Amino acid sequence: MSRPRLPSLATPLAVAGLLAWPLLVLVLLPRLGAAPLLGLVALLAAWRLPAAHRRWALVPCLAALAMIALGRAELGVRAWPVAANAVLLAVFASSLCRPPCVVERLARRQEPDLSPAGVRYTRRVTGVWCGFFLVNGGLALWTALAADLALWTLYNGAIAYALGATLFAAEWCIRQRVRNRHRV
Repeated sequence: MSRPRLPSLATPLAVAGLLAWPLLVLVLLPRLGAAPLLGLVALLAAWRLPAAHRRWALVPCLAALAMIALGRAELGVRAWPVAANAVLLAVFASSLCRPPCVVERLARRQEPDLSPAGVRYTRRVTGVWCGFFLVNGGLALWTALAADLALWTLYNGAIAYALGATLFAAEWCIRQRVRNRHRV
C-alpha cells in the first residue's frame, strides 16, 4: 500500500518538525499538555517510516497510547531523542553484523569501487557512529528522566546536534586524509 500523495512541502515540514522536536516541546508543552504532543510525534514517526518498514508503524502509536494510559505522557514526549538514538544505533550496529555496513553503503554511492582499505575504514566509522548513538542516547535518557525542560531542550535541541555535526565534520576531514594517503 503506497503512502497518499501530499503536497511536496509536507515531507520537509514533517522532517523539520521531528528535528525541531525539543524546541516545539519547550514552546507547546505548557500550552497543549503532553498527550497531544506525544500523539503528534508518534504519528509523525509512523508516517516517516520507509515503505519497507511500514509494518512497524503501529509501534510508536501503541507506545504513545501506553505512555498516556500510564500517566507518563511527558516522559514519552521527552523520550523521542532516546528512541531516535536507539533506532539509529540498532540500524548501524546491525549493519556491522550483516555487511555492507551503513557507512559503506553511503560511501559506495560516491565511490562504487571502494577498496578493501576503504571498506575497513567504513566499518570503523560505522562503529564510531554506534558509540556516538549509544552515548548520545544515554545522555538523552538522563535529560528525559532527571533534567528540567530547559536543560532537556538545550541538550537535545542544540548540544546533541552540534556534537553530531562535529563528529561528521571531523570524520570528513579524516576521510580526506585517508583517501589521499591511499591514492599516492
